[in-house]
Amino acid sequence: MFDDTNAFQTALSLIMGFDPDLLAIVALSLRVSLSAVLIATLIGLPLGAALALWKFPGRGTLIVVLNAFMGLPPVVAGLTVYLLLSRAGPLGELGLLFTPTAMVIAQVILVLPIIAALTRQQIEELHGDYHEQLRSMGLSKRRMMPTLLWDARFGLMTVILAGFGRASAEVGAVMIVGGNIDGVTRVMTTAIVLETSKGDLPLALGLGIVLLGLVALVNAAAYLIGESARRRLG
Repeated sequence: MFDDTNAFQTALSLIMGFDPDLLAIVALSLRVSLSAVLIATLIGLPLGAALALWKFPGRGTLIVVLNAFMGLPPVVAGLTVYLLLSRAGPLGELGLLFTPTAMVIAQVILVLPIIAALTRQQIEELHGDYHEQLRSMGLSKRRMMPTLLWDARFGLMTVILAGFGRASAEVGAVMIVGGNIDGVTRVMTTAIVLETSKGDLPLALGLGIVLLGLVALVNAAAYLIGESARRRLG
């Protein structure tokens, strides 16, 4: 057993020494979260912009559902994906359960509502500000979409970073669908839970420090992007 001081020192040694096990866990975590955020971004940006620009029956209900899903409990997302990918589920034949792909799917479900809902809000505000100007240029709503998305790019980068923060810090869903298999589906959050329960504090602390650093980096990037946008508008 390690006391707290020795555990912290050992954790720093693991980080500074580029411990292979720690690096493998961090690399898988980044691969899963970045893949999920990329997929959610490719779907969420046009979806949010479409909801902002087009009026259709059921739009209000869809917006309410999308906003509600921003607070979707991770374990519910994980359970949903588990039921879909289990052997008795409709997608069981694909054999994706307990793989990184299943973890990506679960994180996409968690991140997509955040990106889509916040994108809708930003594009709706911009459309209200520039509606007359865009109409005078003869732009259809389909042609307005890329223009507005580009104009909102700084704010949307912050939205995407928020999605990445949600994905990288998530534990419940990936634990359910990934199984926390060593060398296969063990990511930072699930490894911290496991190693802490085993009493292996150095590795848990090392991963915790890396995760905190990652979260701080994401928040710093979001702040700098926001400041850059404010200076640009000012």
